[in-house]
Amino acid sequence: MENLENRIEVVLLACGSFNPITNMHLRLFELAKDYMNATGEYNVIKGIISPVGDAYKKKGLISAHHRVVMAELAIQASKWLEVDTWESLHKEWVETAKVLRYHKQKLEARSNEHSMLDSASPALPGGKRKRAGNSQDLGENKAAPQKKDPPQLKLLCGADFLESFGVPNLWKPEDIATIVGNYGLVCITRSGNNAEKFIYESDILWKHRNNIHLVHEWITNDISSTKIRRALRRGQSIRYLVPEPVLQYIDKHNLYSSESEDRNSGCVLAPLLKAKQ
Repeated sequence: MENLENRIEVVLLACGSFNPITNMHLRLFELAKDYMNATGEYNVIKGIISPVGDAYKKKGLISAHHRVVMAELAIQASKWLEVDTWESLHKEWVETAKVLRYHKQKLEARSNEHSMLDSASPALPGGKRKRAGNSQDLGENKAAPQKKDPPQLKLLCGADFLESFGVPNLWKPEDIATIVGNYGLVCITRSGNNAEKFIYESDILWKHRNNIHLVHEWITNDISSTKIRRALRRGQSIRYLVPEPVLQYIDKHNLYSSESEDRNSGCVLAPLLKAKQ
């Protein structure tokens, strides 16, 4: 078994609509994990799915409750993926940079808790505690455990997400700088995408290019939530495109239809609306 103790621990965070979650969303995590671990520098320990809240106002976006439940159903068989509801429960839209900050603070707090537990003196018989720095009292001569840095948090995305940085008013320049500078991206690309050119043409992305990991998807997968919803509206099968429990949930609640696709029709996307204010 390879020793991973000296590697940098990484947590991958994916933010998005997940409307609905598909097998492709899950594949992004697997591709990113394989790539990062193969560098020999990183050890991916967890992946987090964070569905956006209803206030995002994207056309066809069904309620966050259903999207969260479907995401939880999708990862039932995974040992390292989890769904976080913090973003989805907000009544107002939460910028991705703030979502990253929340999860980073959560990881740091958990790391500090573990460090405090590790540094606590072991109990002696009778409930007394051994005095710190006097390990030789029990004939021990062990070095104190070194404090471990909290895992690095990186945003997982596809090439279309990366290219959205170029959409006018969709992203604040300072948020882009924060995301790529303070956290970093793991971006899954495919044939037809030219992520390298997009990074080259963006001064902000070019400045932080060493913090952007481009992962090429050699086994192409063109599944998208938009195509899934279109198939459902037309009464076509989506089996094997989404996890089976997700398919059953969609059928049970009749989630996607022409009516649901008209939801938020005429609404301005939350970040664009905020840019006008």
